Amino acid sequence: MPVRLFDARAFRAERRAADLTQRQVAEAAGVQEAAVARWESATTQPLPEMLPTLARVLGKPIDALFPRQGPPDLADLRADAGYSQKDTAALTGTTTASSLRKAEHGVRRLTAEAVSLLAAGYGVSEEALQAAQERTFGVEASEPEPGLPSTLAEKIAFMLEQTYPDQNAPSDADIASGINRHAGATVFTARDVRDLRTGTPVEAPPIVLDGLAAFFGVKPLYFQSEDAVTRQVAEGLKLLASKRRGDVGQVAARGMGAEGLSADLLAIVNSVVEDLARRPRQDGSSPQ
Repeated sequence: MPVRLFDARAFRAERRAADLTQRQVAEAAGVQEAAVARWESATTQPLPEMLPTLARVLGKPIDALFPRQGPPDLADLRADAGYSQKDTAALTGTTTASSLRKAEHGVRRLTAEAVSLLAAGYGVSEEALQAAQERTFGVEASEPEPGLPSTLAEKIAFMLEQTYPDQNAPSDADIASGINRHAGATVFTARDVRDLRTGTPVEAPPIVLDGLAAFFGVKPLYFQSEDAVTRQVAEGLKLLASKRRGDVGQVAARGMGAEGLSADLLAIVNSVVEDLARRPRQDGSSPQ
């Protein structure tokens, strides 16, 4: 974690330059005057989430007053927004901050909803918060892998290409009908599907993304900005496509551990395999 540097001498010099007493700084920051004295004597240091307030009190940019080397991780973003872990429960609408605590310790990643809510609360983009989360987990941001679908239009095209390589792909109307069945109401049209496939618009409401996922038989996260899930689904579909002309049962029987597909993804692939096994072959014969 690239903690911000607190220099006791520099802080005291900036306070004096701002013509503020220790008491005035303490009152403005909501702490005891003794706390400011301990900071300036280098006995203790302020909590990371206190630094944005101190920078504002002294009228200095936080990066100039408390510099940090390297980009922020999750805990850094929270501190820069002035929140303690406990305070973030109000941002996510939960009773505790246990999910954020686990994420900041690299135990479990935040849900897509939590990422969105925290990004709004911290005043950063969701992309910036996702990047900070990856740094927390020791993953450096990198360019998308060649051929890996990233936009919504690319993901739909990939599903159509990999799921229906030897068959007539569903029409825009078929896909729209599947979305509407999942939603239980008419929320999308064939023209809307065509617009998504051609990249206009580049986003869709959650109910549409859920309907797309249900139609293609993948988890909803595939159609959201989750690169790791997208990569696993893509790998699973490629595996399925490579086996389709042979014995599809080999895919269902193939056990893969941490070095291969995840258990969840393998379950998805196997469910598709079972469906394929029940379908008549293109030559009209029954499946073996």
